[in-house]
Amino acid sequence: MTSPPSAPLTVYGASWCPDCRRAKQFLASHRIPYEWVDLEEFPEKTADVEALHGGKRIIPTIIFPDGTFLAEPSNDELADRIGLSRVAASREYDIVIVGGGPTGLTTAIYGARENASVLIVEKSASGGQAGVTERFDNYPGFPDGVGGAELAERMTRQAQRYGVEILEAVGATAITREGALLRVDLSTGDAVRARVVLVASGSTYRRTDAEGEADLIGAGVHFCATCDGPFYKGAKDLTVIGGGNSGLEEGLFLTQFAEHVTVVQAMATLSASKLLQDKVVNHQKMSVKLDTSVTSFNANETGKLASITLSVNGVEEIHETAGAFVFIGLDPNTSFLDHDIEVDGRGFIVTDPMFRTSVDGIFAAGDVRSGSTKQIASAVGEGAAVALQIRYYLDALSERVRA
Repeated sequence: MTSPPSAPLTVYGASWCPDCRRAKQFLASHRIPYEWVDLEEFPEKTADVEALHGGKRIIPTIIFPDGTFLAEPSNDELADRIGLSRVAASREYDIVIVGGGPTGLTTAIYGARENASVLIVEKSASGGQAGVTERFDNYPGFPDGVGGAELAERMTRQAQRYGVEILEAVGATAITREGALLRVDLSTGDAVRARVVLVASGSTYRRTDAEGEADLIGAGVHFCATCDGPFYKGAKDLTVIGGGNSGLEEGLFLTQFAEHVTVVQAMATLSASKLLQDKVVNHQKMSVKLDTSVTSFNANETGKLASITLSVNGVEEIHETAGAFVFIGLDPNTSFLDHDIEVDGRGFIVTDPMFRTSVDGIFAAGDVRSGSTKQIASAVGEGAAVALQIRYYLDALSERVRA
């Protein structure tokens, strides 16, 4: 894992700039501290950017503690500049794990303890979504809760202690069979081979892409009511965005913390089951806004969510709320997989009870697996369970070779 620089970086940009949002998200996912300078909010700072670029206004411009800077950097350029390890030390491993979240890290720890050579490739930062979650209050062993970044770092250090190799900001682009081995093509253009591949690439919460959403994730914008709802005990209002089963279930859960929960649904009707709709409509602490979309998430002077701008039948209104929970779906991170691997109707990987996929030697576990619960404790549990199945598989391979 990269050690954060001794002083924060400075990122010059604007809220409307997609490359600025991407760069900020990349730095945040790798737990790199930075100072954000919005040139629309502080126009006088534009002169600083122009001085670096001969009078041109190029954003994002990222200035490092040593005075050097990058202009409009790609994620690859940022990864190289902050010193991420992106080249595998070997060409062949016993186990290659695609995904460095809690599932992948747990499997790696178990595998390395059995003297297997293990490589993790993680397209973002080690720890996955757990690493950018503000806090976990429901993870066993931490009675006072634990920060997501701290938990991710602890897991990563433990894996590295056992010799697990981790490549960050490196994604898998394909998995193919090459004789007795599986070949994993990487986003850097390299390739590694393995006796077993575990796909633990997780899933991605769909976002509204409304202005301010990316900047306020963890500071009022959330994707897990079970994880983050308890932080809002006594709040006057919490907002749930999404009228499907997940949205209404999580909204009902949030009523135990907030005085009121508002459900925002872009369509003219709720899409959840009739039973859930009845519960919500008749709940004294809940209300529903239909034909309503989110146009922006608005922060207060401390950088926390203060309100949401809603468009109700084309008319904008400000809705004050302490927290927004977005439940508009999950997308599995499986775009790199071959069509031979069976997936369910939503694209999540189908496995048997031993976590084996439809392709020999490829296993799947965690959030990317069809039927998983999408909770960190179960992700860790699946990581341990699939590690045992991988061990049995490797033992059987060795037996066949000796025979």
